[in-house]
Amino acid sequence: MGATWDGGGVHFRLFSAHAEAVDLCLFERADGVFSRRVPLRRGSGGIWSVHVAGVGPGQLYGYRVNGPFAPQEGHRFNPSKLLVDPYARAITGEPRWSDALLGYPPTSRRPDLHVDGTDSAAAMPKCVVVDPAFDWQGTQPPRRPWRDTVIYEAHVGGLTRLCPHVPEAHRGTYLGLASPFIVEHLLSLGVTALELMPVHQFASERHLMERGRRNYWGYSPLGFFAPHAGYATGGDGRQVVEWKTMVRELHRAGIEVLVDVVLNHSPEGGVDGPYLSLRGVDNRSYYRLDRRELGRYVDYTGCGNTLDLRRGPMLRLALDSLRYWVQEMHVDGFRFDLAPVLGRDPGDEFSAAARFFEAMAADPILSQVKRIAEPWDVGPGGYRLGQFPEPWGEWNDRFRDTARAFWRGEAKTSVTADLATRLAGSEDVFGPKGPLRSVHYVASHDGFTLADLVSYEARHNHDNGEGNRDGHRHNLSRNWGVEGPTDDPGIQARRARAQRNLLATVALTQGVPMLGHGDELGRSQGGNNNAYCQDNPTSWLDWSRADDGLLDFVRGLFALRRRIPALRRGAFLRGRRGKGGPDVLWLGADGEEMTPRSWSEPGLVAFSMLLLPEPGDPGLWVLVNGGGGGVAFRGPEAVRSGRPARVLDTGSAALGAVGPADVDPCRVEGLSAVAVTFGGAINGD
Repeated sequence: MGATWDGGGVHFRLFSAHAEAVDLCLFERADGVFSRRVPLRRGSGGIWSVHVAGVGPGQLYGYRVNGPFAPQEGHRFNPSKLLVDPYARAITGEPRWSDALLGYPPTSRRPDLHVDGTDSAAAMPKCVVVDPAFDWQGTQPPRRPWRDTVIYEAHVGGLTRLCPHVPEAHRGTYLGLASPFIVEHLLSLGVTALELMPVHQFASERHLMERGRRNYWGYSPLGFFAPHAGYATGGDGRQVVEWKTMVRELHRAGIEVLVDVVLNHSPEGGVDGPYLSLRGVDNRSYYRLDRRELGRYVDYTGCGNTLDLRRGPMLRLALDSLRYWVQEMHVDGFRFDLAPVLGRDPGDEFSAAARFFEAMAADPILSQVKRIAEPWDVGPGGYRLGQFPEPWGEWNDRFRDTARAFWRGEAKTSVTADLATRLAGSEDVFGPKGPLRSVHYVASHDGFTLADLVSYEARHNHDNGEGNRDGHRHNLSRNWGVEGPTDDPGIQARRARAQRNLLATVALTQGVPMLGHGDELGRSQGGNNNAYCQDNPTSWLDWSRADDGLLDFVRGLFALRRRIPALRRGAFLRGRRGKGGPDVLWLGADGEEMTPRSWSEPGLVAFSMLLLPEPGDPGLWVLVNGGGGGVAFRGPEAVRSGRPARVLDTGSAALGAVGPADVDPCRVEGLSAVAVTFGGAINGD
């Protein structure tokens, strides 16, 4: 499918089951200078095709598709609209918003009565024929096991746009991510997988463009095969080469590349939205329509439409796209936005046995890569944490919310007990699947940055132009005395400690940890917790304001995680003695084992987790104090007799083996955590 160059010309193939005619439009320039029109021939299975001799890489093209305009039957064909090839390997340009992109007068309330005659060619992006050849120089996928994975979520543009250590021409691009400085930075953090926010060619919504904003996050995919041209030095096909160059260099360093994919909706919106691609190619085949009224779109995404993964055409496109990104673009896995949409098959209910999930599991290519779900959508019953099939990982917001609540000083027994469950890998959520299904984090692109989480108690999204009504209200944040920036050293110290507490909780938990980009440097968005439209310094990482102390702390923290095998188990921790003894002991400050009654004691704010090692490995004693005052913990015998070393203290930012530790008692200051190693030697990296 798509446009395939054979050395002497290009094969063009397009699926449209209900079209009556399809024309290929060739262009000399992206601004719409027209070259010629070539009709496609219909073949079996709704495949339209033509071979055009004498054209090759760099050729610009689009389609016009004719057929019935009968919204009541699910058809919205309009040959006056130039359309993007759903299988285009590269796309150049962005939609220039005007009424020419709409299929009927925007003032009309009866779209079924109108098929306008306007031409959208000049306002539309153009598809680009590409040469797929690339020298991978022998690099291979790192294939990191889940237990050793540390994920770093990043925005391609925002991570390097202001980085002085990246060549100016490469800032904000794929090549910027491949720069030696960025690669070394990721390695110094212990990152093994770079999870990129959407990189499929995407479009900014009209309402954003009209108020001087643009879609920064990219959750509005126009081309499911095309890397976004805005992250390349040009849109003439070099975006494909530069993407591959980035992946090659990251793989050379042993870093996997995961891609955040949006297979739940398109930027064409609802019934009054624009014609960009799928709506005009074959609306009924690609979109999920209301069974009772085919002129209406089902919307489980909040974006006006839902892609129909229950049936062949869209399911095939989705799987073809994913295979292309693995085989041709060498990605190592995917994070799926609004993933319950993928499992609403065949009706409205979610099923872990949905066709999309089963197809991925049966596919010899896709079954071998990492799969991560954002386990919620906006449809009925849309919260599905813990319900995705093996071996999917899932973003664990239960961990996020519990860690935030505990470390902001919510001294509630229920929160304290829940934190222990999260540290052990969230068995109550993932059951027999094991802790490696939990991707745990405290901050991501969606919500406050880590620095803002400890600096603001209210969202400050006024610049988004939505009256500060957008974004989460329930952030579980705390400003520690002043809303926003402050010069008060006491508040600054409390905020720094709070960040260390949250980061330590991520690193010392069973499962797969994830960091948000720039959180290791103290990145702030000025209290904006929904910066989806802020393609400006609000969102860009300002490297000149990096918190070097925090950076050193994060580096040491994840170095500690790498050296403690007991933190990376593939099975849930077991506290009761069995054939091989326990994996973990949960202890109170008095050194006694916790009981169901002690976990429910009013005012419980402190406990410790004793990770017992395999022979020859070090063990780890993690002490947690969520109260306002210091607590003296009595050290258990295994620690006292095992050459204890205090390797972490979030209260003082101390990190690293600093010699023998005083563990009987071991004092932990208020709202702080301490970690002590014992037993076997801690090996280096």
